[in-house]
Amino acid sequence: MDKRATATFEITGWEETAFDEPSEGPKLLRATVRKTFRGEVSGESTAELLMCQAADGSAGYVAMEHVVGRVGDRSGSFVVQHGATRDTATSVTFGSVVPGSGTDNLRGIRGEATYRHDEHGATFTLDYAIE
Repeated sequence: MDKRATATFEITGWEETAFDEPSEGPKLLRATVRKTFRGEVSGESTAELLMCQAADGSAGYVAMEHVVGRVGDRSGSFVVQHGATRDTATSVTFGSVVPGSGTDNLRGIRGEATYRHDEHGATFTLDYAIE
């Protein structure tokens, strides 16, 4: 990818409901999540997450997130498909801009996205190019 943009983000809304709670096995949930981004990516997003939570702390999720705002000096919107799995020792994450989802000055955007939560806060990194 040609460029890298980073931002901090804050979760500004979280509405969660269970859609399957079996007597044995993991709980399945759906959540609508809203975020505000500040930095080289700035704006707001809404995401729909499907999550799986096991009793031992293992979990996984998949999401579609619509980001509206700016990347660098370009404005518009795009969609990121992302997800992760984790157990007590490891985690695996993925995130990609959905092809064809860019609008306005972000039309033609493609790239890979990383979401990170650690002791320094929440960070979003976008490695991207715009055709």
